[in-house]
Amino acid sequence: MKSYTEDGLLPNFRVSYTLYSIEEGGRKTPANQHIRWDFMYDDSAIATHTFMIWPEILHPDGELLTDGYVPMHGLADMFIVFSRSRAFHQQHVKPGLRGYFVEGSRRVAVCEVVAILNLHSTPLQ
Repeated sequence: MKSYTEDGLLPNFRVSYTLYSIEEGGRKTPANQHIRWDFMYDDSAIATHTFMIWPEILHPDGELLTDGYVPMHGLADMFIVFSRSRAFHQQHVKPGLRGYFVEGSRRVAVCEVVAILNLHSTPLQ
């Protein structure tokens, strides 16, 4: 699968993440690059909502993981799928913010924002 950047999207922010083990309620099978996990904020005021903000997993050197299994911990660039929700996320996403990768209502990873990338720039059309 190609990178979201090849479809004209720019990464909005970067997170460090740790997948939950099976014992912690995580996945029973390994995930592959470009899995479309949704994002949930770790904030009681908005944690009841999930958002289509999809990760692209990176190698430790910052290069895109082209394919294969997702490591248990690492970095991911996050892409806001619906541009109309950008204003909401611009108000909430900041370095240090904690959140989760989710499958339905199940949390499969915890993550923390480590960098703002293109969150405040004009999205490509």
